Amino acid sequence: MLYFAEIIHLLVEETNRYYHQHIERRQDGPSPRPDVTESEMFLFLGIIIQMGHDIRDRLTDYWSTAEQFATPFYSKTMKRDRFLHILRFLHFADNRTEIDRNDDSYDRLWKIRTIFDTLNDAFEKYYNPSEHLAIDEIIVKYKGRVIFKQYIPKKHKRFGIKIFKICDAAGYTYDMKVYLGKDRTRADRDVTATHATVRDLCRRIEGVGHKLYMDNFFSSPDLFDELMTKKITCCGTVRPNRKGLPDDFRRRQFRLRKGDIRVRVRQNMTALVWKDKRDVYMLTNMHSPPAEGNFCGEHGNATKPAVVADYNKHMGYVDKADRMANSYGICRRTWKWTNKLFFHLLDLTILNSYILLSSCGAKLSHRDFRLALVRNMLELAGRGPPRPQRPRGRPPAVRSEPSRIGEVTIQHWPTSSTSKLRCRECSSRGIRRTVRTKCVRCDIGLCISGCFQEYHTKATFR
Repeated sequence: MLYFAEIIHLLVEETNRYYHQHIERRQDGPSPRPDVTESEMFLFLGIIIQMGHDIRDRLTDYWSTAEQFATPFYSKTMKRDRFLHILRFLHFADNRTEIDRNDDSYDRLWKIRTIFDTLNDAFEKYYNPSEHLAIDEIIVKYKGRVIFKQYIPKKHKRFGIKIFKICDAAGYTYDMKVYLGKDRTRADRDVTATHATVRDLCRRIEGVGHKLYMDNFFSSPDLFDELMTKKITCCGTVRPNRKGLPDDFRRRQFRLRKGDIRVRVRQNMTALVWKDKRDVYMLTNMHSPPAEGNFCGEHGNATKPAVVADYNKHMGYVDKADRMANSYGICRRTWKWTNKLFFHLLDLTILNSYILLSSCGAKLSHRDFRLALVRNMLELAGRGPPRPQRPRGRPPAVRSEPSRIGEVTIQHWPTSSTSKLRCRECSSRGIRRTVRTKCVRCDIGLCISGCFQEYHTKATFR
């Protein structure tokens, strides 16, 4: 609830708003359903989390009564149609607040920006990260249509939404940023896009003395110099053609054997190349420069420098967080990228909550924490206001016109008549063919319209 208290209220408000907008667009739609309550939203999210531990082919299988599928938990918690209704209209922002897409300030993440920023602020507010941090990218698998979808063929998830993260040793996601394509506001500046991304992610850890690890996608001498002024030391692999590296690095003039090390130093920054199976280029300002030479073990294996050993030890924090968050993934196939990203953020929030609880001394596994969370959410929903019940059957019809003769012959039995007198009410409505008669059983005057088959009890004739 530290992370999600505000978001629950937002989900209920925007989901109901979106449903009412949908009803207004349909003039002859079905009767409106009751609004979603906060208790129902807790039940909905509890079912979503539980589904991560019970993967099935279709959503309807969770409510199936077949012997191989029957699970009373889902049907007792929420009816299937109600769950599908909430899932269909789950929304995160008012559609009427969208700005012009051609505007320079247009935000491609506006549909879920409020939730994303709320979680980002809460992640930083309630946790102090460890000394060693890592920056890397992850992919939220998605094959639908969205303009900032990425294709990275060397990744296990080739298609999806790219997110840059900074994580600590426990796998806690301290800050994150979605890649939305080329930033128009930074297009004319001197800094590169990756330089600006790292600078944005580090704005909350400045001045403390953290040690940051990154791969060659981000690292550069200019970035390391800037972060050093903010008391952040860095280490990572580097591309030899980066601006600011020595000329012999950029030209790749080294002819190295296995185990060879070449070092170049500039003030407190060290650039080195180490030969293992291939050349490994490293850049660091947190380590002392290693000695040059050839270093191999007894069996001819290259000895790793301390820079490489520390990089291998700490660089996998983001992958660790992504692996733990996806271990009980609740993401399902959907055409809405907003739902896909929201379910990933829900998984990530649960993981951060678990790490926060573990840092306080709790002895609990990630799986047990998620299952306990589901039970607590259902208990919390039970203490809330009662869920609205949809009235059964069709609503009673309010008629302003006379009933049809076939519907009320149980009350009156009209007799045949050849009278040519007209009913005043029928005449005022423009009905010419009217026949006066009366009921055989109760002797009440009746009027039958030959064209429209209508009659009026206690009609006045002329």
